[in-house]
Amino acid sequence: MHQPFMRTALMAAVLAGTAGLTGCASIVSGTSQVVSVETLHPSGNVAGASCKLENDKGVYYVTTPGTVTVHRAYGDMNVKCEKPGYDAGLATFKSSTKGMMAGNILFGGVIGAGVDASTGAAYDYPVLFQVMLGQQAGMPAAAPAAAPVAAATPAPVGASLP
Repeated sequence: MHQPFMRTALMAAVLAGTAGLTGCASIVSGTSQVVSVETLHPSGNVAGASCKLENDKGVYYVTTPGTVTVHRAYGDMNVKCEKPGYDAGLATFKSSTKGMMAGNILFGGVIGAGVDASTGAAYDYPVLFQVMLGQQAGMPAAAPAAAPVAAATPAPVGASLP
């Protein structure tokens, strides 16, 4: 009777240890997320634009309006949308840390939090990406071009200045 109890206890300990090595966020919501993309122009919605979404976990493509499954990541999602007759639209969308990450640190420990951070499961992107064609939203601004500086000509030695 002692043997079956030990087997059951050992099996429970192995299962609990295995569950402790996985992240809480990855169990609850996974490492991927569905996002919707739509393109706009001052004249209204623009359908049929081809968009390329890119983060440090991969590259994704969608035609607007549409949805695409992306891998969650700590880094920003860069989006470029193009349609003939319009200037391209560029936008950057930041990921945010999910609230459950704090609970993961408390209950899943450092290992669970590390797993969720490395797989991207601890992060979320906005569910809707709106890209304005012809604009760069959230992208670093280009440095203004420097005005040409006129070369100074030294005055001849002994000349008086006006």
